[in-house]
Amino acid sequence: MKAIILSAGQGRRLFPLTKRLPKCLVDIKGLSILEWQLEVLCYCGIKDIVIVTGFQHEKIEALVKNKYRSEKIRTLYNEDFNKADNLFSCWKGRQDMKGDFILLNGDTLFEPRVLLRLLERASAPITITINTKDRYDADDMKVIVEDSKLLRVGKDLSMEKVNGESIGLSFFKKHGPDIFRQALCNAVKRAGAERRWYLSVIDELAKEGKVHVVDITGLFWCEIDFPRDLKTAEQVVQVIKKELLLSDYEGQSQTCLRKQTAGLTK
Repeated sequence: MKAIILSAGQGRRLFPLTKRLPKCLVDIKGLSILEWQLEVLCYCGIKDIVIVTGFQHEKIEALVKNKYRSEKIRTLYNEDFNKADNLFSCWKGRQDMKGDFILLNGDTLFEPRVLLRLLERASAPITITINTKDRYDADDMKVIVEDSKLLRVGKDLSMEKVNGESIGLSFFKKHGPDIFRQALCNAVKRAGAERRWYLSVIDELAKEGKVHVVDITGLFWCEIDFPRDLKTAEQVVQVIKKELLLSDYEGQSQTCLRKQTAGLTK
């Protein structure tokens, strides 16, 4: 099992924190967003991890080199990060999409139970993770779902039909990676591809009935776009720390390949 993390963005909406720092390296309670993601992935048994980088990529590479000792955690530089949206970051990782894999956004934090639920309940070749709430705003990546099948995903869907939001965590298994990789390659050839998100490809596949969902409503997660999101991120991190420690995380630290675990064991 492999994970691909899309971490090429700068995150301008978090200025001044991200003026000279990639968004994924913003500190949340002692560890960066990326480090928390790596901890959760490794804890859930996913240790073959590709991080697609862009802005200030050398800082991400330095973190991986200095704090992790596994050749299976590596970076992949997207030289088009400042000219195109994350469709191209996703396409950059296409060679690593030849077996079952998890795809996640570099600004999404979630407790381990979110990923474990996705891995346990996903039965379709392509599955995205969704959350439900009372109201959705313009910035939410909204979804329309019927009987666990994804019908649409996007920011501009009719609010009358929206019944959830994508949290930026997807699972591809069996023939799902082949379907998605081919759809990506087709998408980047079209006019305007540089302005598209990779979820627009998921939206196209959903229209063909090829995508299902797993609902994680009630579990802790957050997307970090604005300064106000940092408080929510701190709450999610507290849950992550509690879960890992309650599961004898200190004894798992070598499995998770960290050279230092002080950030979790304090």
